[in-house]
Amino acid sequence: MGTITDDEVIRKRLLIDGDGAGDDRRINVLLKSFIKWCHSNVTPEEGFAQYQRMLGSLSQCEFSMGKTLLVYDMNLKEMENYEKIYEDIEQSISAAHEKIAECKKEIQRAKRIRKNRQEYDALAKVIQQHPDRHETMQQLEALDKELQHLSQIKENVEDKLELRKKQFHVLLSTIQELQQTLKKTRGSMRGSDVMSPAYPHETLITASVMPCYACVLSSAGGSYQI
Repeated sequence: MGTITDDEVIRKRLLIDGDGAGDDRRINVLLKSFIKWCHSNVTPEEGFAQYQRMLGSLSQCEFSMGKTLLVYDMNLKEMENYEKIYEDIEQSISAAHEKIAECKKEIQRAKRIRKNRQEYDALAKVIQQHPDRHETMQQLEALDKELQHLSQIKENVEDKLELRKKQFHVLLSTIQELQQTLKKTRGSMRGSDVMSPAYPHETLITASVMPCYACVLSSAGGSYQI
């Protein structure tokens, strides 16, 4: 058995496979065999054998053509399937982009809500540090009552002070009248050398009156100058 070369192996594979240039080669061989068979002068047995070989080659060509048509139809269906898959992928990508955009909006909304909550919490903490309105109103009412009470006390003190001033004025007037009376009495009395002067009596009266006036002013909460 002779050695089979690489070219023969490739040629046989092309003839069996029917792809590439093998189909054309097979058709050319069949055509040459048919022409040769038509112009040959052989015995009927040899002619029938050649005829059978041509039918086999023709069957192989038909089989290869059918196979090619099936592969072609399969490729068309695969292309349609790939186009459908491509459209589905495009739709999925578009839906994913829309979903991502919606998620971004949701994230922004969540961030804004979180920021508002943090601001509300900080504001609530500040508000809790101050008394409520009811307590504040009670404190204001208490301060108002205390202010009215202090105003009343001030008015009472001023009235008392005014009264003490008037009383002291009357007292001074009485002292002056008493001094005038003492002077007249001293002038009308006899024996001026034996009698002691009235001035010490006047000094004694004035000195006894002034501490009483200071006590009156201290009790009234005011001051007065002579």
